[in-house]
Amino acid sequence: MAFLSTTILLFLVIDPIGDIPIFLACLRSVPAERRSRVVLRECALGFVVLVVFMFFGQFFLQVLHLSITSLGISGGIILFIIALRMIFPTSEHMFGATDSGGEPLLFPLAIPSVAGPSALATVLLLVSRNPGQFWTDLAALVVAMTLATLILVSAGRIAMLLGRRVLTACERLMGLILTAVAVEMLLQGIRTFIESLG
Repeated sequence: MAFLSTTILLFLVIDPIGDIPIFLACLRSVPAERRSRVVLRECALGFVVLVVFMFFGQFFLQVLHLSITSLGISGGIILFIIALRMIFPTSEHMFGATDSGGEPLLFPLAIPSVAGPSALATVLLLVSRNPGQFWTDLAALVVAMTLATLILVSAGRIAMLLGRRVLTACERLMGLILTAVAVEMLLQGIRTFIESLG
């Protein structure tokens, strides 16, 4: 059950459905025969960044003198803001312009579209709260990233098949679910902080 819930959470924060328009815009000037390779490369880079954060998350927290409680609260806030942007999108993407005018490398597809602030905060929080479930969390990340990569490799076909309205509806539904996850994460962090005062 923990594996399934972690996989779903990671899939939601990676948000491949919401990334489809961004990937299509950034790959517009890339030759059609190279697009799949570029998507695979960017997803692989994003995955590596997330895995690095999973392995060195504890060290990262110790160096910056951050507590799990503060990470939980800040992670919940970041997730909540991103979830709101998914539900109420603006004319400009949250990471700036989407058309890079060339073949993208690392930015903006691998970072921050795939390995964005919410995904990084989530993997840090997962490893920090449950160190004993590290390999379960890593396996969940592999599954979530595999599903996200398959979706993004097929971005062009999915966009043509579903159309913009259905994609927007899917992203808003995912945003709604992510909002509930963010609120729960935030409440848990606040609850832990209040208990630490007593």
